[in-house]
Amino acid sequence: MSRDRYTSPLSERYASKEMQYIFSQDMKFRTWRKLWIALAETEKELGLNITDEQIEELKAHAEDINYEVAQERERIVRHDVMSHVYAYGVQCPKAKGIIHLGATSCYVGDNTDIIVMTEALKLVKKKLVNVLAELAKFADQYKAQPTLAFTHFQPAQPTTVGKRATLWMQEFSLDLEDLDHVLDTMKLLGSKGTTGTQASFLELFDGDQETIDKIDPMIAEKMGFKECYPVSGQTYSRKVDTRVINVLAGIAASAHKFSNDIRLLQHLKEVEEPFEKTQIGSSAMAYKRNPMRSERIASLSRYVMVDALNPAITSATQWFERTLDDSANKRLSIPEGFLAIDGILDLCLNVVDGLVVYPKVIEKHMMAELPFMATENIMMDAVKAGGDRQELHERIRVLSMEAGRTVKEEGKDNNLLELIAADPAFNMSLEELQKTMDPSRYVGRAPRQVEIFLKNVIAPILEENKELLGVKAEIHV
Repeated sequence: MSRDRYTSPLSERYASKEMQYIFSQDMKFRTWRKLWIALAETEKELGLNITDEQIEELKAHAEDINYEVAQERERIVRHDVMSHVYAYGVQCPKAKGIIHLGATSCYVGDNTDIIVMTEALKLVKKKLVNVLAELAKFADQYKAQPTLAFTHFQPAQPTTVGKRATLWMQEFSLDLEDLDHVLDTMKLLGSKGTTGTQASFLELFDGDQETIDKIDPMIAEKMGFKECYPVSGQTYSRKVDTRVINVLAGIAASAHKFSNDIRLLQHLKEVEEPFEKTQIGSSAMAYKRNPMRSERIASLSRYVMVDALNPAITSATQWFERTLDDSANKRLSIPEGFLAIDGILDLCLNVVDGLVVYPKVIEKHMMAELPFMATENIMMDAVKAGGDRQELHERIRVLSMEAGRTVKEEGKDNNLLELIAADPAFNMSLEELQKTMDPSRYVGRAPRQVEIFLKNVIAPILEENKELLGVKAEIHV
């Protein structure tokens, strides 16, 4: 670790080695060489005077990049692409004259950016699917565990712990839909030339339009893509970057909502994120167990959501066929968005995998509020026994207000049941009323909804992506 200069927390603390490699220099320059090989092969297959020997020479040095030669050359010519063309040519003397033939810098630069983002999206998808898988286990385990639901963070009708988890899962599954769409529609730039007109290929192929039409599809196939964007300026449309980062921002928003809920539940002592035996919660308060993983999810998620502005503004401000004011911003905003979302999903995996639920605390909170929520059932039972519905409704209202004052002003337990039992209008004993205090009677269809959601929505996702399952997150706390 370098201690005398700035190092990014994204690489030092948050992102996995796998995601860091995708955005590494080595990944970039190896991809450049693969693109040069694909271009040379395509040009040879379409009739240019390129030999098998030249192609084999290029392939022989596709991986062993002579970085020192490229770096020394760049100090002289101040151009990264031409420096690597030169360095490749030093290793491939027979092929050096056909490297990068007819192409511009964007041929390797922009196509590599698309390839790198595609690989990064695949890794994001793998981790997102595993988050859904872990949440599915949690939801199934606690599908019938009654818990207070909240609207406006005020106690509302009960739900179940598992049903609440399906709300998190639904948002992540919507993100997965968006991610799949963007992944399925990623295209290469191809080899379009300086302003996107392929003018250099008119010269190389003596104006043979039908042959030139084959170049981009052949390059796309060799690089593992379905097709190239049909038209471009010098670069692929920067709107593509916007679409990609918007997917990451959507995942970040879902993760932020999830982490907020966990933080609030941990405050209530109902659910707790993992806390290691030797972990310190506070330097001052030794007893504290802070939800630091969830807080980090929220913190990084805000970064990704704001980062989505960068490619949107860049896309909007491109001039004609290209300007270079995208470059510096793009070098920061795209990798950092992916590195951050990678860290976020690792944290989500870690939190869900180790979530601790405290049913006794949940029950205590539930029972403190349940008498209020059971009043409609109590009223219906009293009506069946001959009571007047309107009169009973008014009595329930008055008694509820009185019980509320007892709880809030005197700090005592909820005594609504005792008040109702003492009111002759209801003609019900305290024992009869207490029998109605089974929380499972008030969760509606929550357990069934969990079962249906897991079966109809999540199970097909996990089955379709079963080869991606089994990821375990390693985080730096």
